Amino acid sequence: MRRILVVGSSGAGKSTLAAALARRLDLPLIYLDRHYWRPGWTAPQPADFRAEVAALAARPAWVMDGNYASTLDLRLPRADLLVLCDPPRWRCLTRVLRRRWARRAAPRPDLPDGCPERVDLDFLRYIWRYPRDSRPRVLAAVAECAPALPFHRLRGRHDVARFLSDLSKQHRVT
Repeated sequence: MRRILVVGSSGAGKSTLAAALARRLDLPLIYLDRHYWRPGWTAPQPADFRAEVAALAARPAWVMDGNYASTLDLRLPRADLLVLCDPPRWRCLTRVLRRRWARRAAPRPDLPDGCPERVDLDFLRYIWRYPRDSRPRVLAAVAECAPALPFHRLRGRHDVARFLSDLSKQHRVT
């Protein structure tokens, strides 16, 4: 396993899991938010971002954290494994609010400079609607772009712990 794609709602634990995977497997970690956002939360031109993601996905090894449905067609065919972090929406909302409070003075490592943590009503709506709006788009992209891609859906802490334990066991054997 050399290329692992980690997706899910904001607050689902993607960045935490991606960092743990990168450490355990000694793989480069790519936070797509750091490549997408410009200072002041300015979005790039879509063609520029797609070109950057294509270059990132072409690398021989990575753990990539981020949704960005518009680039799943570039990343899924290159991935060896897809992990969907999919806890209940109330847990995602709680984590985002807790993270905002905890990070009020220090920047998050997965965000670029000039993009301080923020929470607004649109962001909270995105999280609440993720299971209805975004998760189906991710699953449809998998079915279309990489139907044979190994896939893990992690719904909570126990699933994450079991997944990491199984991964560690596999890596000791190989």
